[in-house]
Amino acid sequence: MKFDRRLLLNFDWILLMIVVAICGIGILNIYSAGISLTAAKAEPIYVKQFIWFLVGLAFMLVSFGIDYRLINQYSYPIYIFSIALLVVLFLFGEITRGTQRWFVIAGFSFQPSELVKLTLILALSKYFCVQEIEGDYNLRRLWLPAVMVVFPFLLIMKQPDLGTAMVLIITFVSMVLFVGIRLRSLITVVTSGLLLAPVCWMFLKDYQKERIMTFLDPEMDPLGSGYHIIQSIIAVGSGGFLGKGFLKGTQSQLRFLPEHQTDFIFSVFAEEWGFIGGSLLLILFLALILWGLRIAQHSRDLLGTLIAFGITMLLFWEVLINIGMVLGIVPVVGIPLPFLSYGGSSLVVLMTAVGLLMNISVRRYMLQR
Repeated sequence: MKFDRRLLLNFDWILLMIVVAICGIGILNIYSAGISLTAAKAEPIYVKQFIWFLVGLAFMLVSFGIDYRLINQYSYPIYIFSIALLVVLFLFGEITRGTQRWFVIAGFSFQPSELVKLTLILALSKYFCVQEIEGDYNLRRLWLPAVMVVFPFLLIMKQPDLGTAMVLIITFVSMVLFVGIRLRSLITVVTSGLLLAPVCWMFLKDYQKERIMTFLDPEMDPLGSGYHIIQSIIAVGSGGFLGKGFLKGTQSQLRFLPEHQTDFIFSVFAEEWGFIGGSLLLILFLALILWGLRIAQHSRDLLGTLIAFGITMLLFWEVLINIGMVLGIVPVVGIPLPFLSYGGSSLVVLMTAVGLLMNISVRRYMLQR
């Protein structure tokens, strides 16, 4: 097979630079957050994160190099494989603090639910391309996509992982609204969701209910379920305009802030770099999301548009929920901040997704309308 030089001539360097910049900030931030966590360990967590970054670059290269139209032919098998991993997880997964979310192999952990986020987008994109219709979709035509998202949603809730399950639903809704749904069907879905909300509340774990109640009033349990939010808000606020400086954030260095290397990594960054640093980081995320939407807009086929839009919405919602969580705007649901939070599964999957964005971006020059 002859290599097409247009892949390099039209390579999306801007997207690569944005992602590498955010990842670089993330590794530096994890170095700061992890000093108090890994001093006695043989391998600091920032080293592991850098290794995962290199692995992510390799997967990004693979997902960029294989034509996304070819990947689309295997979207359903890939999706089914990811679902199978969720099922097998209940047999061989590591149980940590009452949750069963990870496979642990040779000291490294892998979270299958992170992979499902991407494979669901691929499967939905394939469905909406194959079932393309004139006008908007009604409920009868959306039953299969609904099954595609409900099945992994239930498996992930069983782990339990409310945050990831929520992201699946929100991403699915975003894609459905993008392809178009009849107003009558939309009203029916929204009404049904509101009526089922009390039922869903009954199936939540006690700690999940506490998080929602604490979101409404963090002071109701300041040393228990409200501790995370209170300490996070203190960390962000204490950063002031310019921040306390690198490695000088007291909330993280003195370990007042729980989970500061994962869910609350933005709190660490905001405390050390202040309003200016936090704003610049948010500008990078905004640039990434806008660039993803640009790729979706300029794609020369519906498949590329749907995949690019789905990936961009996944990034958008994860950033929005995580930042809102650390600022006390939304309940604490355990959503990692893309490319910044410590964790190999999220980083590798999202970098693979970025490879697909690059794939779609460069091949618009190679397709004819």
